[in-house]
Parts: sequence; C-alpha cells; structure tokens
Amino acid sequence: MLSGKIAIVTGAARGIGRAIAEKFASLGARVYANDLNMDGVDLDAGIFKLPFDVTDSRAVKCALQEVFRQNGRIDCIVNNAAIIANQKLGMVTKDLLQKMYSVNVFAVLDVIQIASRLMARRGGGGSIINIASATAVHGSAGQVAYSSSKGAIIAMTKSAAKELAPMGVRVNAVAPGIVKTERFEELYEADGEKIDCRIARIPIGRLATPEDVANACVFLASDMASFVTGQILGVDGACIM
Repeated sequence: MLSGKIAIVTGAARGIGRAIAEKFASLGARVYANDLNMDGVDLDAGIFKLPFDVTDSRAVKCALQEVFRQNGRIDCIVNNAAIIANQKLGMVTKDLLQKMYSVNVFAVLDVIQIASRLMARRGGGGSIINIASATAVHGSAGQVAYSSSKGAIIAMTKSAAKELAPMGVRVNAVAPGIVKTERFEELYEADGEKIDCRIARIPIGRLATPEDVANACVFLASDMASFVTGQILGVDGACIM
C-alpha cells in the first residue's frame, strides 16, 4: 500500500509517532523517524533514525534536504511532534505558551514550507499529514493552551491545502481523541476514576490506540487518498471530550 514511498515522521521515538513509523514501514515505506533524542530507541527494519530539533529551522532544512538528496524525493511527512500539558485557566503562563507553540505550531509551519518546496522540485506530488486533536474541535477543560495550538494546526492545514494543491501536494490532518499512550498514562493513569469518566464519554466505549491513528495516516499517505486534501479526519470514537 505504501511500497517504495519515502516518509518522514516527527516525534517518532514513542507513542503515536512510533506507531505511525512502524505501520508505514510494515507496508513497504522507507521511513525516517525523527525525535529530539533517538539514543537507545530500537526501530523495526525499514525505519531509519533522523534526530533533530523540530524547533531549529536550520536543522529541519538540513535534515529534509539530506533525505531528499539520498532518495530523490519525499513522498510523505507526518508532523506528529508535539507538547501537551494540562493547565487550567489562571495557571497558563507565557513561557508555557511559547514552548508549546514553538513545537506544536511554528515547527509544523517550518516543515510544511520546506517539505512542500522539495516535493514541488520533483514535479509535484506528496502528502503532508498534520496531527491535530479532537480538543481543537470540541475544546477540553484544563487544556486551553494545547487546544488552541491544535486549532492553529487545523486552520494551517486547510489554508496550506488550498495553496499547495496546484503543485499536487496534499495537506490533511488527523484529529485523535483520547489515545492510550505513555504520555496519557503519565497524565491520567494515577486517577482511575477520571479515566473511567472519560471512557464513558466515548460512544465506542474505549480509548483510541496509537495504531488507530496510524491506520488513518496510512490512508492519507496512500494513493487511495489522491483526491483528498484540506480534510480533518477525526479518530475519536465520536468522543465529545
């Protein structure tokens, strides 16, 4: 399904990013897995480490250009790297906003601008997938900073899709609901009652898995989605957050 495609996944050391990288590789893609620190991270066959700081514009440009130089193209980029923090109104600081927006918004725009130029250089064609969040659509108490950063991703996705469509570059987003990752466990697992309450608000009756999100990304990266752009694909079990 993704045989021979060249893909880059940011924030791929664990959680959703790792699941996406592994799924892509299992379907035949050559995957470059990015994270700030890939030391000690064991990867499946077909996945190659690509450590760099997504907030460093120069490092982003160098890394993407090197992947392009090695392969002659980049077919797909998944912008997954993100910071999440639970802070209620009155506790949100400018430092937190700056750090969160640097990773969740500014870095994504950097990648889109650089990747789209490289994709256009080979005559067009390519898929850019941004990981947004159901919180950007529905809101979430205690996550005003995170929700707003992911709302920016939704707006960016729709605008970039219109601008890049003439080049054949598609831009879509996946908006997961509550996903059971290592980070989720760090934030919520100590409070079993809170987790049960959240699951009760998901009509499907369970948390999403990283693989659920990866499967949605496979579709958007594949040729089956060749006429799909500017879309926000919810992977939330109809969760109302």
